[in-house]
Amino acid sequence: MALPALFRRRPVTRWADPFDTFERMMQRAHEELPAEMAGDGYPVDINEENDHLIVDAELPGFQNDEIEVSIDDDVLSIKAERSVEPSKGRPHLRERQFTQVQRTFRLPSSVDADSVEAKLDGGVLHMEMKKTESARTRKIEVK
Repeated sequence: MALPALFRRRPVTRWADPFDTFERMMQRAHEELPAEMAGDGYPVDINEENDHLIVDAELPGFQNDEIEVSIDDDVLSIKAERSVEPSKGRPHLRERQFTQVQRTFRLPSSVDADSVEAKLDGGVLHMEMKKTESARTRKIEVK
């Protein structure tokens, strides 16, 4: 009597490595998470004052020329990209690698893109951007 395909024994060609299985499982989970949760993002603070916005983004290890900031239709994009020089000699440990991170935010107010000032200091990108005249809070006198 032939067994259905579901119950047939298959020859064991290789025992499953539990560490390999765990690593594949973690890689799949990492790929399915949003960038901020997977660790591919970076912390950002956006604060609003009466006439301007302040944005601070932590970008440790990046240089000025590796960071690109753009504002399009009140959407702020911050992208940083770094490559590592090939190692000389025989590597024993290689953890530094090509890195690219990007975050995009809808700004809470319209800003004048020409007024944006950005400075990288101690791994923190600090930006100040003036609000457009129409986006500023105005005090209205009641008569």
